[in-house]
Amino acid sequence: MSFQFKIIPNDDLDIIIPLVFQLNEGRVSKAVLKSRFDEMKHQNYECAVIYNDDEIIGVSGLWYCTRHYAGKSVELDHVYIHPNHRSKGLGKKFMDWIYSHVKEKGCCSMELNTYVQNYPSHKFYYNEGYEIWGYHFYRNI
Repeated sequence: MSFQFKIIPNDDLDIIIPLVFQLNEGRVSKAVLKSRFDEMKHQNYECAVIYNDDEIIGVSGLWYCTRHYAGKSVELDHVYIHPNHRSKGLGKKFMDWIYSHVKEKGCCSMELNTYVQNYPSHKFYYNEGYEIWGYHFYRNI
């Protein structure tokens, strides 16, 4: 296995749709994901992926902004590694690569949301040095 971490061009975001579809357990259709990624590629967004040879097996969106309480920041979004490649240290390596990448871009902090019921991710992020600072509220309009 030959793993490679990289930022894909925003014009190639369609290639991550199958993984993000898996992450959302089919709650968001592939057509809707395509439409949303078509909008996102024109925003302050980058997409990091993990390649295993020629197959994408991991993904994380990176949203850049400046926050009054944290300075230049990046928010990780839709972080997902295919289940066949979990619990092998790959997530740690991916996070280390992302940390280096965003630090080079001048970021001072990283944030993310994780689903309340996703206990394995909570443990992982605690081990990566993240702290819970609050709750993420959502309202459909």
